[in-house]
Amino acid sequence: MNTRTDWTRAEIAALFDLPFTELLFQAASVHRANHPPEQVQLCTLLSIKTGGCPEDCGYCSQSVKADSGVEATKLMDVQAVLQRAAQAKDAGSQRFCMGAAWRNPKDRDMPAIVEIVKGVSAMGLETCMTLGMLEPHQAEMLAEAGLDYYNHNIDSSPEYYERVISTRTMADRLDTLGNVRAAGINVCSGGIVGMGETRDDRVGFIHTLATLPQHPESVPVNALVPIKGTVLGDMLADTPLAKIDDIEFVRTVAVARITMPLSMVRLSAGRESMSEATQALCFMAGANSIFTGDKLLTAANAGDDKDAALFAKLGLTALKGEEPLRQAQRESSACLQAEPA
Repeated sequence: MNTRTDWTRAEIAALFDLPFTELLFQAASVHRANHPPEQVQLCTLLSIKTGGCPEDCGYCSQSVKADSGVEATKLMDVQAVLQRAAQAKDAGSQRFCMGAAWRNPKDRDMPAIVEIVKGVSAMGLETCMTLGMLEPHQAEMLAEAGLDYYNHNIDSSPEYYERVISTRTMADRLDTLGNVRAAGINVCSGGIVGMGETRDDRVGFIHTLATLPQHPESVPVNALVPIKGTVLGDMLADTPLAKIDDIEFVRTVAVARITMPLSMVRLSAGRESMSEATQALCFMAGANSIFTGDKLLTAANAGDDKDAALFAKLGLTALKGEEPLRQAQRESSACLQAEPA
């Protein structure tokens, strides 16, 4: 199918404004046309370098600006990371995502990162890294190592972004996405809702991703987990009404699915506090990827046992084999190579 990258803000706003059941119907229809509706990709997220980040992201407990009690650590040993990856695979994960609390990796860090990527890939797991901003040569090193995905979230709309982060700009984020794309690595980019933004900001957030020259192959949609000692965590403690309601969160997932039909839409942070009914609506709206396990980077997660019980109740299963998008990309590439010059 032809995938649009020319969405207007007015069109996206109109989707948000649809009656809820109509929006879910449209999103579910798009989802069924492009993905197995009963399958959800299982991913595991590991913090391979925690805390001490010089950025001032208002939601993040790993920022040096936060009074969250998170202690800075060094980069994990390669073998320790590979052991955790093996455990994740044994637990049923298909993708292993690794995050380091850096503004950007130093070149001296890259050899260890490359070894980690190679080791995890050798296990047959999809690999994803989030290391902060990347220079072109660093993206190329990761591509040569076999990295499947690079995560770099845009967080919010261009207008709201500067109210959350001052130490780098939206343009910096987009530059890194461009470097990742140019290196031939799949892009994972989404954001966080429930940070006190308006619906117009959620429209702007989706619009930014849906009008990239190529949609991110993976789009995580996070609900803010308010952490004491962070700017946004303390703000929500004082003004709890700023927290996004469940229906609006599901609307955001549905609009992401409609505007980016081939992307994996991941129901990410915040899921541990969602009801089973809310999660079920998200899956109906087109979410088809989750993080498993009891912990994300530093925040709690739903846990394997709860996920297994929820999947059984909803009749969902773990995604089997290659995700449809990657399979389609491989088939398309093979067709192009087979065409006569």
